[in-house]
Amino acid sequence: MLRNLSVNTNKIFKVNKKEVHDLVKRIRDELKFTIEFVEINFISSEEIIPINKTYLNHNYSTDIITFNYSGENYTLDSEIFISLDDASENARKYKVSLDEEILRLIIHGFLHLLGFDDKAKEDRRIMKREENKLFNKLNNISNKIIAKYDS
Repeated sequence: MLRNLSVNTNKIFKVNKKEVHDLVKRIRDELKFTIEFVEINFISSEEIIPINKTYLNHNYSTDIITFNYSGENYTLDSEIFISLDDASENARKYKVSLDEEILRLIIHGFLHLLGFDDKAKEDRRIMKREENKLFNKLNNISNKIIAKYDS
């Protein structure tokens, strides 16, 4: 387990925190950054809406929001919020497993923290290429369940 990584979740989903730690370690090793402190929060769409509204002025749910407090791209003091409701909806929409979608979102979040942007078309293309490359590499390694609904 990474010492400077905190993984939090709500009670609706079960998240395999050890698997998230392992994935973040692999992402860190691939992208060559250090972790001062990173908190990954797995929350509901209901919980992410006020964050999105307060900080991004968007009054709707979204799958991921990242905050980089360090002001540096390769020494991270950051927070990542992942809406598991939106991740689940995306998984159904794109016909992938929930684990694949969460892996993609974690990668996407770290790319944002490292300075990648997806607002402009060309930036989005560059970010997506990097996301796909890392996803394909890590998806073949990871075969544990990351998250599921707690029934």
